[in-house]
Amino acid sequence: MSSDIRLENVTKRFQDVVAVDGISLDIESGQFYAFLGPSGCGKTTTLRMIGGFEEPSEGTIYLGDRTVTGLPPYKRDVNTVFQSYALFPHLSIRDNVAFGLKRKGVKGADLRGRVDEMLDVVGLHGYGGRKPRQLSGGQQQRVALARALVNRPRVLLLDEPLGALDLKLRKEMQLELKRIQHDMGITFVHVTHDQEEAMTMADTIAVMNGGRIEQLGTPADLYEQPRTAFVAGFLGKSNLLDGTVSGDGVVRLLDGSELRTRTNGNRGPVSIGVRPEKIRLGDAGVNRLSGTVKESAYIGVATEVVVATPVGELTVFHQNVEAGGGAPAPGSQVTLSWASEATFVVDRGEETE
Repeated sequence: MSSDIRLENVTKRFQDVVAVDGISLDIESGQFYAFLGPSGCGKTTTLRMIGGFEEPSEGTIYLGDRTVTGLPPYKRDVNTVFQSYALFPHLSIRDNVAFGLKRKGVKGADLRGRVDEMLDVVGLHGYGGRKPRQLSGGQQQRVALARALVNRPRVLLLDEPLGALDLKLRKEMQLELKRIQHDMGITFVHVTHDQEEAMTMADTIAVMNGGRIEQLGTPADLYEQPRTAFVAGFLGKSNLLDGTVSGDGVVRLLDGSELRTRTNGNRGPVSIGVRPEKIRLGDAGVNRLSGTVKESAYIGVATEVVVATPVGELTVFHQNVEAGGGAPAPGSQVTLSWASEATFVVDRGEETE
């Protein structure tokens, strides 16, 4: 497929601080693409460089086959939706959405038709005569989306667009954004620090850390097979245990016990990981560790159980398939087990900054 965005060795320095460090990537047409990472990782700076609000210190940015490095935002076929909405409070919803079209000289029936079509797309049919102050936060966000999309840009940039919404509305808007992107077929590039948000919406996620892309892939790839301790810790909860590769598919832990996994060519000291929901209470899996329940917390769909073992603490999400949960009490002796396929290996290191 053709690329809507291409970055080649893009670096951004702010005096002696390297905010983005030599990033190269391709974003295919029609993708929902997310930059995910903690504050200060360079994700927003990368988005701003694509939009033309910042210029790279080095490297080249392409929209399609066209170099846009050095061009101002209004000369790039992109629009940006910010967390603050930035609606015109004195204009009606219809006039807010029509603003960009009017500046391009669109008039009359064409103008009305395109605005009505976009209000339908974002679920605001019949709201055109209202003012922004008469709408909820979620509805205002939809207006900002409609205003950005009505010009049919090649790429829509989303800078933490759901950050100002409450949790319930944010989850609703995640699905709504995904629907709108699918219906329109426009490339969306989304910046967020919320891993659940990125995994819900994005086709491809670039996990950033320290100005670089730590790992790039689909949500399932990143979650199931993280390549670094940082990615394993940032995308959901992970149990990481120190060990050493002792053979093909075998990692020996510090107490001498061995676990089976795909070692993927790793040698020497590693961290072996398993997600809490992959672990079972009992000895049904090929990988097993015994320990003592340290604490447990009922969280609805599961009970979070922390187990102390000779090689460290492991967190288990025990599914509450029976009424009352049925998880073992603190002080109980338990055996934990899981499949070799549920285990991954990363270089030994820090999970997060």
